[in-house]
Amino acid sequence: MAAELRLPWLAASTARTRAKRLGRAVAPRMAPAAVRIPDPRHTPVPFDFSALGPQIFIHEGARQALERRFELAFGVPVKLAVTDNLRRMVSHQRVRGTRRVRVHMMFLGAPERVRQALVEYVVRGDRRASTVLGNFITDNGHRIRASRPVTGPLRTQGQSHDLADVLAQVNAEYFAGAMGDVLVTWGRRTRPRDKARTTIKLGSYSATERLIRVHPALDRDWVPRYFLSYIVFHELLHHVIQPVPGSLHPPALLRREREFKHYERALAWEQKHIARLLRSR
Repeated sequence: MAAELRLPWLAASTARTRAKRLGRAVAPRMAPAAVRIPDPRHTPVPFDFSALGPQIFIHEGARQALERRFELAFGVPVKLAVTDNLRRMVSHQRVRGTRRVRVHMMFLGAPERVRQALVEYVVRGDRRASTVLGNFITDNGHRIRASRPVTGPLRTQGQSHDLADVLAQVNAEYFAGAMGDVLVTWGRRTRPRDKARTTIKLGSYSATERLIRVHPALDRDWVPRYFLSYIVFHELLHHVIQPVPGSLHPPALLRREREFKHYERALAWEQKHIARLLRSR
């Protein structure tokens, strides 16, 4: 007999100092006791890892503590596996007198009420516990890895700005380094040479790829770094705050956006220079 909880489909000086800095940027804490090393084919890391794809590393003590909690509730031996699945967040089955439980790594170190709900759901199938888990998963959707790999090369080093450096700084300053599996690249130039541009999308975020694209019109020496940081910060908010039906910019995102320290300055710069950006190739 088996049971599972699934997630609905969802529409990153010295050698030692540099390694520590890159480590914070590319190894996000996906839970207080777990990290994910992104795909090294897209995100270089100063360590040797398999090039097969993203990998997770968990705190064995935290895993054992949760496993013991399940054993006490079930009254039988439990084998707990911590996963990095895309949809199946919680599952369990009985195998020859042993319970095998699989949980997504986001649950390691979750708040006490969530861990209690996790046990109640797995052991008794409690409906209220299922609601608590569903809300927790929705709030932590950004901890789930990309559902589609990035195709094609990423271009972060531009003629005037390095997007990798901008992303690392914004990630460290506003997200405590937790967004290390989000990637960034300069987008493609889309303006036909013989047509005037009337609109321009300066940034976009692909949840399926965990990828921020920045319009190449911003790769100019007259574009200030703080404005690029604002664009990247805004797109990272799309990573952590889920859209609501009919709105890509829910109130929570708009409130959080004002935390950017150059928010008013960035908006004023955009308004002043939008015509110049529209003319850019």
